[in-house]
Amino acid sequence: MAGSAQDHDLHSSTERLEVAVTLLMLLADRTRLALLEHLSRGEAGVTELTEATGGARPAVSQHLAKLRLAGVVTTRKEGRRVIYAVRHGHLSRLVAEALSAADHELGDLPSHD
Repeated sequence: MAGSAQDHDLHSSTERLEVAVTLLMLLADRTRLALLEHLSRGEAGVTELTEATGGARPAVSQHLAKLRLAGVVTTRKEGRRVIYAVRHGHLSRLVAEALSAADHELGDLPSHD
């Protein structure tokens, strides 16, 4: 059965933890988290992402390169533009959950599952 919980148990616990730690370290940067938050809403080019994050274009490009190298985002060409997208929904949901947890901390909101 494709996409089942069993599919997620194919790798050793150590390997899974190492990949998860690497992913969380990538997300532990304000600019990269902001990029992924924006990309979770849809594809975007460097110009749009630079405006959305308020970062300098060279810095945004470097962060996008790191995310692409790590396999967190995908790219496609549209003429001369490079369009970025989040690789899969797990990453978008992870970003959304981290930001929701921040909202709870900042707003003193009640906990829930």
